Amino acid sequence: MALYLDSAIASEAEVVKLWGWVKGITTNPTLLSQSDTPPETTLKKLVALTNGPLYYQLMASDKALMLAEGRKAFEIIGSQTILKIPATPLGFEVVASLSAEITCSVTAIYSAAQAAVAREAGAKIAIAYVNRATRLLGDGIALVRDMASVLKGSDTEILAASIKSPEEAAASLQAGADHLTLPLAMLQAIATHEFSQKTVEEFAKGGIGLTNIMSA
Repeated sequence: MALYLDSAIASEAEVVKLWGWVKGITTNPTLLSQSDTPPETTLKKLVALTNGPLYYQLMASDKALMLAEGRKAFEIIGSQTILKIPATPLGFEVVASLSAEITCSVTAIYSAAQAAVAREAGAKIAIAYVNRATRLLGDGIALVRDMASVLKGSDTEILAASIKSPEEAAASLQAGADHLTLPLAMLQAIATHEFSQKTVEEFAKGGIGLTNIMSA
């Protein structure tokens, strides 16, 4: 399992790099538009701030241009590239064309059948927008569960995105998601619980440890 930062802001990538438990970065066109530098510059900054994958989503809508855009992203990012390609008939064609040379994911999957097509096209990652699927379909967790059933035993893994609460994050993993991508605030939220802090404070009040020696 891996937890990813869903952001194109370099300062946020710097924060999670210090944490040590965030394994990569996912971007999309909307996130890249929030950066104060051109996409190529932003991607170069981000890849230097992670040892893991950096996801880039194709914007072109013509097959030839999509292939060229994917290869351009790989030139910029290098071996850490994972392309995000939309779950459309054309997108699946592009995955089938590129997956032998560049790691591909299929994004915006809304059915288990699309996950099966992604697998057959050669995608290594199938991306579900969990909270958005709940709003559009009624149950995003069920979507993840259905995808996991279809992909069981294959090399295609599930990345759950559009997560709005720690509970939804945990439910996505319990339903079969292999990875989560979360904005900075949500990464902070899943690492935090009020009772954990209270427990630490209780130990600090009456406990003793090596810090007593170190501060002497």
